[in-house]
Amino acid sequence: MNLKQRKLILAITIAYTVFILYFMFFAFGRADTIDRETDYTFMFVPDGFFRLPGLSDFLYHPTVMDAVGVGNIVAFIPFGILIPILFRTGFLRFMLLFILSILMLETVQALTLLGSFDINDVIQNTTGAAVGYGAYRLGFRTEKLWTNLAAAGISIVVLVIGVWGSFEVIDKVFTKELGPYVALNELTISSTQVSKGTELDSFQIDGQKVEPQYNAYSTEDNNTVTYTYTLGAKELYLYMNYGIPDQEELQGSLRISADGEEYLSMSAEGQSHEYGESSMYFQGAKELTITLEGNMKIWDVGFREMKYTWKK
Repeated sequence: MNLKQRKLILAITIAYTVFILYFMFFAFGRADTIDRETDYTFMFVPDGFFRLPGLSDFLYHPTVMDAVGVGNIVAFIPFGILIPILFRTGFLRFMLLFILSILMLETVQALTLLGSFDINDVIQNTTGAAVGYGAYRLGFRTEKLWTNLAAAGISIVVLVIGVWGSFEVIDKVFTKELGPYVALNELTISSTQVSKGTELDSFQIDGQKVEPQYNAYSTEDNNTVTYTYTLGAKELYLYMNYGIPDQEELQGSLRISADGEEYLSMSAEGQSHEYGESSMYFQGAKELTITLEGNMKIWDVGFREMKYTWKK
């Protein structure tokens, strides 16, 4: 590379750096939000940085977060090519200096209230720089600058596709999804109850016929009854329907708790004969307790466990 070409690459590098700094600190009206920001924001725990959109999603149903995730990678690819062209450096040294620079810029963003320190951004930016360096090593094998740049461009496409696929695999490995619906009466019962929820007689609420599909629980002529089930310290969402049948007096209550912590408490006093729906999230709860009073009834109570896809 001759002196003229080197000067051109240096000018491109400086201009591109200024462009990136502008977007990091001043674009999207960041300066206008300073007066409204009161706290520094530091996010040190990665969250979903491997969740890049699928190709069809990105082309036909793109979201702002999809664009940001891809942009955080693509925008820093040029640095992985330009810096090694100007300064001969090994991969480890380049990545170390790049990571330190990004950490410093993210910290300045947070301290100046022009943005936040987000470890997700650091990881995505670093991935982009690594892709660029890989393209540099694969593409720059001759003395012809423009031939090298063309080869590096092709390498970028191949590497980005590889990273995209790798991120999708990693996302599948570390992402939990909702499992199949399981009726509550299929769980292990922890104590003796009046009913195990297996009575599925139909009834009416607000003039509409209700036919439970999985289970139904009530006090069964008792003033108060408690149902207790073992959850097994799982992460899950609990679903249920509740209400008081039309032929019953509007009196009663419902309480849901797990390991002594109350998640739902409602009373029929002042309500009407309408049924409600509820969902609750439990993380690591061992024992579920459902307490019914008066004429309150619940039905089709079940849960969906959060599971890793490779455990299904």
